[in-house]
Order: sequence, then C-alpha cells, then structure tokens
Amino acid sequence: MKKVTASMKKSSSEQGAGEVSPSQLIDARIEELRDWRGETLARVRALIRQAEPDVVEEWKWRGVPVWERSGIICTGETYKSVVKLTFARGAALEDPSGLFNSSLEGNTRRAIDIHESDKIDEEALKALVRAAAALNAAASRKKSNG
Repeated sequence: MKKVTASMKKSSSEQGAGEVSPSQLIDARIEELRDWRGETLARVRALIRQAEPDVVEEWKWRGVPVWERSGIICTGETYKSVVKLTFARGAALEDPSGLFNSSLEGNTRRAIDIHESDKIDEEALKALVRAAAALNAAASRKKSNG
C-alpha cells in the first residue's frame, strides 16, 4: 500500500505549517482503497460519528485510523480480506448482539472482523461505540477523583 501522507501534504495556508489532519488522512485512506474495504471503513466511520458526535479522529501507528473520546474507543484497520475494528477496552464491554468475533482470547481488547459480504448491525455497533465512550469517561472521572 502506498504511503498516504506523501501525497497528502497541504500548503501552510490550508492547514497549519503543512500539517494534514487525521480526518484528512482517514479520508485519503478511504479514497485510496477504492473497493469494499473503503466503503466499509467509510460506513463504520459514519456510524461511530453518529453514535458519538464529539468523537476525535486520530491517525496513529503509521497509518491506523483511531477514534477517541476520553481514551481510545476503537481503531479501524484494513487488511486484504477484512476491515478490523478493535475496541481498546472491548473485554470490559457488554456485547449482547455478539458483534465481537476476533481477539476474543485477550484480557483487554476485542475486535470485529468485517468481511466483504458481511452486513453490519448498525444499531448494535453504535451501542457498542457509546458503551466504549461511556467506559472511557467513567475511567477518566475515576482517575481525576482519586
């Protein structure tokens, strides 16, 4: 996969000191994919934003879209045959719809692998995102109070 940042430099008048925002980098990744993975990443991104309108988009670890609110909610990695949403504290979340289908053996993270033919349970995903944000906020409050 070619490096997105190389073609995404903006003039200093467009973005401070030639910086490219994480949201612009995510836009570029979606455009670059030009297949079902880009469409899926765009769809889950929209669902995350609907669930948590104040979510902050980040670009970490050399090209991974990250959604944060009081901490990492989830990451959105794209592979050849899957779009993987990894929830940073997924093991602590209730998952009544059974969305988590990957990284189930870990103590902290849980992931959702979305394949080309998979249909996304949009309401369940939004509920999971809201729960992850609430868990982060509770942990943040606990740290600041004690």
